[in-house]
Amino acid sequence: MNNYLCISKIHTELKTKTLRKDKVNVITLGCSKNTVDSENLITQLKGNDFEVTHEAKEDDANVIIINTCGFIDLAKQESVDTILQYADVKKEGGIDKLYVTGCLSERYKNDLEQEIPEVDAYFGTLELPGLLAKLNADYKHELVGERVTTTPQHFAYLKISEGCNRTCAFCAIPLMRGKHISKSIEDLVKEASNLARMGVKEIMLIAQELTYYGLDLYKKRALPELLDELSKVDGIEWIRLHYAYPSKFPLGIFDSIAKHPTICNYLDMPLQHASNTVLERMRRQITKEETSELIRVAREKVPGIAIRTTLLVGFPGETEEEFQELCDFIKEQRFERVGVFQYSHEEDTPGHVLEDDVSPELKAERANKLMRIQEEISLEKNQEKIGQTLKVLFDRKEGEYFIGRTEFDSPEVDNEVLVLAENNYVRIGDFAMIEIKDAEEFDLYGDVV
Repeated sequence: MNNYLCISKIHTELKTKTLRKDKVNVITLGCSKNTVDSENLITQLKGNDFEVTHEAKEDDANVIIINTCGFIDLAKQESVDTILQYADVKKEGGIDKLYVTGCLSERYKNDLEQEIPEVDAYFGTLELPGLLAKLNADYKHELVGERVTTTPQHFAYLKISEGCNRTCAFCAIPLMRGKHISKSIEDLVKEASNLARMGVKEIMLIAQELTYYGLDLYKKRALPELLDELSKVDGIEWIRLHYAYPSKFPLGIFDSIAKHPTICNYLDMPLQHASNTVLERMRRQITKEETSELIRVAREKVPGIAIRTTLLVGFPGETEEEFQELCDFIKEQRFERVGVFQYSHEEDTPGHVLEDDVSPELKAERANKLMRIQEEISLEKNQEKIGQTLKVLFDRKEGEYFIGRTEFDSPEVDNEVLVLAENNYVRIGDFAMIEIKDAEEFDLYGDVV
């Protein structure tokens, strides 16, 4: 009897262990497009009855999936370091399985398999069904358009297309994401409606190239038509536009922004540079003069629009004169928001055949100089808002302050509005009218009206 009980107990334990569902922790690195990919992965896993967490602090997951970034050197290093960290955990028996997906895996799969064999499998950016199959999960087509969000409940990213057809000399994105593929207007409206039902009030349209939207499906640039339809979705109060390429920009986008109150007076338009010689080497298909005219039209058609741009310093051959042109351009245009990147010499890109002849020290010096110029511009523009009353969406409470954003600001990268909790009360995820009392370079301070 004792032997029978012992055998029975062992059999029960083995059966329990065998039937136990894996607990998966998904870790996301890189941009907002990766965030959406991770959210789709989590949605599919939950649809297969998996217990899934996102970047959980607890270490009780037995399966780790790392969604990597492979854009520039710093991002690649962060991805490799994270893979190595969990490879060590796996060697020590802390987890059962380790999978890697995303851009780094797409671009360097063969190298990674040799260098970090502890990873059970590597998957590219478009291999979600294969990753699910590895976990004995089905790809559920009925869940397409449904999405568990990892952002705060009141805002979400809406990826309207995948890939890019541009051939910028510095960019490896087409190598990792492939050619441009648009989602249909109908599918995007359905996805936005689902997000609204979940409590999302702000959607941020993202793509590698926003203005290309629709060329493959509708044989024309159809972003204005998409905006018309998204503006009809009940519950969505803010629609924000990210990553619009300036060359051959469809001016109807400005008409849509001006026409629809739900579309934020905000445009993220990476310009990269302002020297014609650098723009030509970068293969940007636009001149400084054409860029200036586009900005003039934007501000004429949408008075008060906040233009966010990103700039790239240290591209091969960038001279002091060319860099000074960029500095002068920033002073002249007085952008509301600016981000600065240092050039990363990426293999297999057109720019890689050029000599990476600007030293890391000089790249950093130029980036810092640009940001100092922008700090002054941002401070002046913020001080102009003192005394104004602005609509603010509140994201979180931090220390003594409720922290939110105006329609001119995107999460994580732009300015914030701070309201002292001692004197005011707002609900996270709600809008409130705030009178601006004080201003710093990148922050506004105010009180609830």
